[in-house]
Amino acid sequence: MTVVLTDEEIKSLIGEEKRIPPDFFPTFHLVRKGGHREGKKDLSGSQGNHFRVIVRQGCFNHLDFSIGLLYFPKNSNKAFILKKYNGKSHQHTNKIEKETFYDFHIHTATERYQEEGIDCEDGYAIVSDRYCEITGAMRCMEEDCGFVIQTDNVTLDVFGVNNDE
Repeated sequence: MTVVLTDEEIKSLIGEEKRIPPDFFPTFHLVRKGGHREGKKDLSGSQGNHFRVIVRQGCFNHLDFSIGLLYFPKNSNKAFILKKYNGKSHQHTNKIEKETFYDFHIHTATERYQEEGIDCEDGYAIVSDRYCEITGAMRCMEEDCGFVIQTDNVTLDVFGVNNDE
């Protein structure tokens, strides 16, 4: 069953609080699949929605990466891509606007692209100068998508203190 979300629903899901531990992004375990490595982590938002963060990194080109925030609608078996932070490894075209570019870019799902049936829900993207590598893209996702670092029960070990190795 295909789910169509309004721009307001998309904005609300992106902004929904998602509590994560301080090491959420740095500890992604990436598994080799062909010419890239990928990993995923599932989490719940403060409103009970189910999300997944996916990370994909090319093995041969450090600019070939993608970090995505997916939403799993209730009563649907298809993930909905809310946001995606891509590296500078390929050309992107916004098909409705007929704009093409080759740069770091951020995809955001839109109601319009869903209704037009063009590409997929996240077919629209904008060029970004906010990051130039994968960890910077992770920081942008953290800032943009409602992630809140849990600080309760954090020990100094998380920060590398008291590590006698």
